[in-house]
Amino acid sequence: MKNILGIVCCLVLCVSCSDDMLNDSDFVVSETFTESNIRVLQLDTLTTRLSTMKFDSIITSQGSRMLVGKYNDPIFGNMKSSSFIEMVPSSYSIDEDAVYDSIVFILRYDNYYYNDTLVQNTVHIKPLIEELQPADDSDFYNSSIIGFDEEDLGSLTFVPRPLEKDSLAVRLSDAFGSELFDKLQDQTLTDYDEFVNYFHGLTIRPDDSINGTILGFSLSSDMRLYYSISGETDVEEYYTDFTINTSSSPIPFFNQISADGPNEYLSVLTDNEVNLYSEDSEDQSFVQSGMGVTTRIEFPYLKSVGDIEGQGTLLGATLRIKPKESSYNDNLILRDTLSVYVVDQNNDLLGDLGLYAILNRNNEEFNDIYYEVSLSSYLEDLLETDEESSDALILLPSNYNSTLDRFVLDADYENEGTQLELIYAIYDENE
Repeated sequence: MKNILGIVCCLVLCVSCSDDMLNDSDFVVSETFTESNIRVLQLDTLTTRLSTMKFDSIITSQGSRMLVGKYNDPIFGNMKSSSFIEMVPSSYSIDEDAVYDSIVFILRYDNYYYNDTLVQNTVHIKPLIEELQPADDSDFYNSSIIGFDEEDLGSLTFVPRPLEKDSLAVRLSDAFGSELFDKLQDQTLTDYDEFVNYFHGLTIRPDDSINGTILGFSLSSDMRLYYSISGETDVEEYYTDFTINTSSSPIPFFNQISADGPNEYLSVLTDNEVNLYSEDSEDQSFVQSGMGVTTRIEFPYLKSVGDIEGQGTLLGATLRIKPKESSYNDNLILRDTLSVYVVDQNNDLLGDLGLYAILNRNNEEFNDIYYEVSLSSYLEDLLETDEESSDALILLPSNYNSTLDRFVLDADYENEGTQLELIYAIYDENE
């Protein structure tokens, strides 16, 4: 077998097969290998079926950043993300001679953004009115709800510079700051339980009226309470930091992500068992991290390669999918990779394949770009099983619970928007 593979890897004979079956009489055998009955076939018209599905919810309390912002997407609707955080103080005591000065929240950029950064954004910081406890006592999801006070503790309007500046400083209410200062100075709050029972946390939210940017802020962002102590000759300034709690279990943090008014195709995705096939959405398929919208990939005629006379083995398999033209631009950018996962027939996530669809930009000047992923091992396993598999592949960014990236993919396999290319060797094992 190893000798056969060594020989066939030196030869590729390009031949196509029909959508539904393979016709052995269409294949031509190289005279060099007639005696050994070895043929290497390139099959590039095998049907690949794409659809769109949506997970009921995505765990965002395990995300790597705060996501705050809002923008209007022509396909996915009004995208909005707000963060909910619990804060803990670096110290539960303040000197009895200290005098309150001010309190600010420092939002530290982490370089992630999506959509236009040239327009003004506004963030509002509001206090929570209930503790950050998940309904299932385990995780928070993009759809989780926690109550908050509608009155701002602080707000800021700004033009984002996520790659040029390191942080934003939002001045908070002095009434809130001085009360918090007094309780720490008077030793009213002396431990974690007393503190979170008094101060449940904050939500950081975009203004509902803006069409701006989704911004990523580091979980090292903090709230800083400034005070001063008079000495014999001068006044010295001090501060106490309140950091985001990511160490408790369950983690008292999450991003609440919503989409209002998606296009008519996506509006049918009411639960994760609904598949929107590309033929019902103008040969398009969709991906959006954060909301859990993903492209589902099936290979309904894969086993038809077994109809070719002779023994066969799969040497290689490459899937190429093009982004839909005009669906991306300098604001709605394409990421360089998409991760490949497996779902079952009910669209329950089974696992990560450890494979990546990589964006090939070699011919970008001719608008010929596509995501490309090798599926040799995965499809070889499917070919070796006796039963038809009901599993399917899906595409999502690897950090789908910490981003709001979106993609529109060309599912038209007849015009090579989506193409599966197999390199398949046929041989007579009795020779």
